Amino acid sequence: MKLRTIEYFLQEVWRSLRRNNWMTFASVGTVAVSLFVLGVFLILVMNMNRMAGMLESQVQISVYLQDGLKEGRREMLQDEIEHMQGIESVKFVDRDEAKTRLAERLGDQQYLLDALGDKNPLPDAFEVTVKQPDMVETAAKSISQFEGVEEAKYGQDVVEHLFDITRLMRVFGLLLMVLLAGATLFIISNTIRLTVFARRKEIAIMKYVGATDWFIRWPFLLEGIVMGCLGGLLAALALRSFYGAMTAKIYDTLAFFPLLPQYPFMNYVTIGILLAGMFIGAVGSGVSLKRFLKV
Repeated sequence: MKLRTIEYFLQEVWRSLRRNNWMTFASVGTVAVSLFVLGVFLILVMNMNRMAGMLESQVQISVYLQDGLKEGRREMLQDEIEHMQGIESVKFVDRDEAKTRLAERLGDQQYLLDALGDKNPLPDAFEVTVKQPDMVETAAKSISQFEGVEEAKYGQDVVEHLFDITRLMRVFGLLLMVLLAGATLFIISNTIRLTVFARRKEIAIMKYVGATDWFIRWPFLLEGIVMGCLGGLLAALALRSFYGAMTAKIYDTLAFFPLLPQYPFMNYVTIGILLAGMFIGAVGSGVSLKRFLKV
């Protein structure tokens, strides 16, 4: 492409943006609002996904040991479990520590343990963490077959419901993102179509004098990219402020809530929103212009 041609395209873009300033303002505003809504849902979906992953990673197998198990056999059993495929860690919890934990969980209702006196009915146990959440069931079944193991439990019903919920969150989030992206493209393409419609006579004349489709198309594509970039920039700035305010508000009440850290997460979101704005602007211009090139 010649330098003079590129200069002509840029001049046409600038002239069009200035001549249709109100239409440009409306298009950029539409892009900004649409991408802001898309970005808000992206942020929510990403944080939901992080929370789901953390919940899954905290699933543990409680391995209860038989009474009277000798220390040597317990150490061998711990070593066998640690060397199983997919096991992340194994921690021994003796019955006294288990009773102390139970008392802490009961809080003001610790008096319920007074009826036991000096007796401690809780067994020694291992807390087993697996590398992948979907390996919990298989690992628990294998461990329960070991000599010296009374029972291996991982809260089957709770874990299955948890996995169902996290799977639903991810699928719902992905579908929502696709629908919002489609709606954004539809809105932007129809907004840009108004600009193209206002210049339909100019396009027809250019076709009649022999201009190629791409020669006509390039200024509109560049115009769409510029409007998409400006709208994306406004949306990205608004999203950074929104996420900063949201994280500050949540951390004031829930200090340990597993939100994605603002940096570098919002830098990636900013880049993604800018690229999405430019892409959607270009596609919207291309789709809007297609009908008017048929002269």
